[in-house]
Amino acid sequence: MKQLIDFIPLIIFFVLYKMQDIYVATGALIVATAVQIVLTYFLFKKVEKMQIITFLMVAVFGGMTIFLHDDNFIKWKVTIVYAIFAIGLAVSHAIGRSAIKGMLSKEITLPDSIWTKVNYAWVGFFSFCAGLNIYVAYELPLDVWVNFKVFGLLAATLMFTVLTGIYIFKHMPKEQKVEVTKNENQDHTS
Repeated sequence: MKQLIDFIPLIIFFVLYKMQDIYVATGALIVATAVQIVLTYFLFKKVEKMQIITFLMVAVFGGMTIFLHDDNFIKWKVTIVYAIFAIGLAVSHAIGRSAIKGMLSKEITLPDSIWTKVNYAWVGFFSFCAGLNIYVAYELPLDVWVNFKVFGLLAATLMFTVLTGIYIFKHMPKEQKVEVTKNENQDHTS
C-alpha cells in the first residue's frame, strides 16, 4: 500500500499535464506530495527521509516553475533529487554508515563487500538517471520528458530494484534463502 501512495503524486502530475499544462500539473504535484507525506505519517507513523527530500525539492523547484513560469526548474528537480540520492549513498558509505546496509541489514545478512557493491550500483544508477534526465529534458520535447519522468524512470527504478533483489538473494546465506523461500511459499498458499 505504501508503494501505491508513493506513486499517486506522479499519476496526478501526469494526468493534469495531459489535461491542462505543466504549470497546473506542477502545482498539483506540490499539493499531492504534501498530502502524500501527511497520509504516510498517519498510516505508518513514519515518514522516510527520501520523501522529505523529494517534497522539499518539489516545493522549491515546483514553486519556482510556477512563480517564474519556466518549466526548466521542474525539469532540474528530477536531476537534483537523483544527484542528492547518489551523493548521499556515496557519502554514507565513505563515512562507514552505508545507507542501504542500514535499511536492509536488519532482515538480510550479507558480507560487507556485497553491501559495498550494492551501494555503489545504486550510486551509479542514480547518477546515470540524473544525467539521462538532463539529456531528455533539454534535447527532446516536453511531452517526451513528462512521459520519461513518469514512466521511464519509474520502470528503470523498478527494474533496477528487481535486479538488486536478485543479486542480494544470490549472495544471501543458505539459511536465509531457505527462510525467504519458505515464507514466499506460505504467502502463495494462504
